[in-house]
Amino acid sequence: MIHQKYVDEYIQDYKSGKILLNKERIALIEFVEQKIYTREDIYFHDEMIEQCVQYIEKWYFPLLPFQKFIISFVFLFFSANNRNVFKKFLIMMGRGGGKNGLISGVSNFLQTPFHNINDYNISIVANSEEQAKTSFDEIYLTIERNPQLKQFFKNTKTQIVGKQTNAIIQYRTSNGNTKDGLRDGAVVFDEIHQYESNKDVKVHISGLGKRPNPREFYIGTDGYVREGFIDSLKEKASKVLNGKTRFNALFPFICKLDDEQEVNDPKNWEKANPMFSLPMCAYAENLFDEVLEQFEDLQDDPSNREEFMTKRMNLPVSDTERSVATYEELLATKREVGDVEGFQCIGGLDFASIRDFAAVGLLFKQEEEYFWLTHSFVRKEFVDNFYGYSRPRESVNGKRQFAPIKEWEEKGFLTVLDEPSINPQHIVDWFLEKAYHHSIKKIVADNFRMDILRPLFENAGLEVLVLKNPRAIDSLLAPRIESAFANHRVRFGDNQMMRWYTNNVLRKLKKDGNVEYLKKEEVRRKTDGFKAFEYAMYLGDELDSGNIDDYLDIANSFF
Repeated sequence: MIHQKYVDEYIQDYKSGKILLNKERIALIEFVEQKIYTREDIYFHDEMIEQCVQYIEKWYFPLLPFQKFIISFVFLFFSANNRNVFKKFLIMMGRGGGKNGLISGVSNFLQTPFHNINDYNISIVANSEEQAKTSFDEIYLTIERNPQLKQFFKNTKTQIVGKQTNAIIQYRTSNGNTKDGLRDGAVVFDEIHQYESNKDVKVHISGLGKRPNPREFYIGTDGYVREGFIDSLKEKASKVLNGKTRFNALFPFICKLDDEQEVNDPKNWEKANPMFSLPMCAYAENLFDEVLEQFEDLQDDPSNREEFMTKRMNLPVSDTERSVATYEELLATKREVGDVEGFQCIGGLDFASIRDFAAVGLLFKQEEEYFWLTHSFVRKEFVDNFYGYSRPRESVNGKRQFAPIKEWEEKGFLTVLDEPSINPQHIVDWFLEKAYHHSIKKIVADNFRMDILRPLFENAGLEVLVLKNPRAIDSLLAPRIESAFANHRVRFGDNQMMRWYTNNVLRKLKKDGNVEYLKKEEVRRKTDGFKAFEYAMYLGDELDSGNIDDYLDIANSFF
């Protein structure tokens, strides 16, 4: 058995009830006790850990137990070759938790002779120069304010160089112009919630491995980009903690609320922000007062709730008064649709605008679960203007895109049409092709452009139910649709675009108590795929009843 005093102290703080931890950190402690402490082939470099702690506390700020806990694993090594055990570190917590301050101190220490690696260059990467300079400027100002440190570092506005080790710290923005960077020993990725993929990350870590003990630090608070880079890191963290991947694939220190209801008791906030563990330092007390004031403001202006929960509590949620499904419910739709060859289904079609998007889909039902296969047709001019479809990928630079149309096109979720308006024949042809593989009982659509579409469908031998007043079905179907999402009975498979459509829907509760489905933003936040799904759901519960024709007669008379 191995041990480390700062790790032991943190574990004891939890077990004694001194601090309150979220599920991920509880799992991390169990992981340390079962997968780290029990190994005989690794060791904590106690001397280097102590030197790092003392360096930061002397030149930067007093460290809290959770920060010393993290530092300990930065200097965990294999006994056989003295290589670091963890190469990747994920540090996530609510805004104000001290992520940047900790990484500033650790990065500066790695430049020193205490670390004992020459030319251990460090890049601090973020999507904007302002954010990339956060830790850089903290290091720069610390050196400028201390004449003793200035003897050991060459300090400029663009580089901080350790005179004895020639280790360079510099900041970088996420763009294609900085591909050929330093031969880094470590890379810090800040504000990781803004990355849609690992494309830009791979560029910046390509130089690692040319120096001993390379490290990658991923720090940030959660954000609004789903199924992007940050979600892949969280998934890897879960696999590490659950023993489903290599034990040292990632060191995850994730602080967040376990449930959104916990926000109502400020005692729970330390789950998301470890600065709030008692006794709080002066900085933490001021921060707590600021967060408390923001929380109280939500009573009068609940519109900021999603921002507060995401940024302060590190728990992305969707307000059910504004969204059809929560974040967790949307994630549950990722389950595979499976083989539905030859199955009976209902078609859904939203063709509200022939100049931007049109969506089609097939709804299947097995027992109590709904399976939705969908496709979209989009006009090139529209997606060029509003989503940058034709821009070179290098110009995106890893930043958040409003909708990654090019990626969705490559995955087959949509077809980009270079034509003045969407030709309705594309819609009919899609359903005809699917009719070879599935039994399409009926296609449900709104009445827009049906004077053009109906003859095309009839000539193709496809039956269409036209909803003359499609908004009338929102309140009718809301309980069925929202219950299906809440009980994880909806499957979209790997179709990210369908989750994007659904997340763009504004659930409005009218004064008469009825629900209306609108758009959260009129132009760019498209909802066509969801509306097609909703139309199909109108007949969804009849798929396994065997009396669909009788129901269609009733439906036609109603509309």
